[in-house]
Amino acid sequence: MISDKDVVRGALQAYVDKDREAIEQLIAENFHFSSPLDNRIDRDAYFRLCWPSSRNMDDFEIVRMASDGDTVFVTYVGTMSGRRFRNTEVHTLHDGKIVEVEVYFGWNVPHGVAEGQHADPK
Repeated sequence: MISDKDVVRGALQAYVDKDREAIEQLIAENFHFSSPLDNRIDRDAYFRLCWPSSRNMDDFEIVRMASDGDTVFVTYVGTMSGRRFRNTEVHTLHDGKIVEVEVYFGWNVPHGVAEGQHADPK
C-alpha cells in the first residue's frame, strides 16, 4: 500500500509532470482546497482555478515532510517559471486520497528582505 507521504509526493510530481490524470487519481471527489487566495474551494473549482498553474511548474524540492495520523505536512521550495519560492502545505488524506489541502504561502528564494530586517522598516 502506498503511504500518505507518497501520495503527497505524487501530487507534487503531477504538477511538475503536468499530469492531470495522475493527480485526479490522488484527489478525492469530496476534495477541498484553501490558500490565502482560496477559501475551501471544491474539486471542480480547484481544477479550473489552480491546476492551470502546473504548466509553469518546474520543480519541487521537499525541505521537510512529516505525518500525524491522516495529515501530512510538507514544506518545499518550488520553482515556477524559473522563480523560486517556499511554501508549507497541510494535506488531509482518507483511504489513500487527498481530501483537503491548506497552502501557506512563503517567501521568495532568495528572500527579498535582508536578514534581520523587516519588509517595511519604519
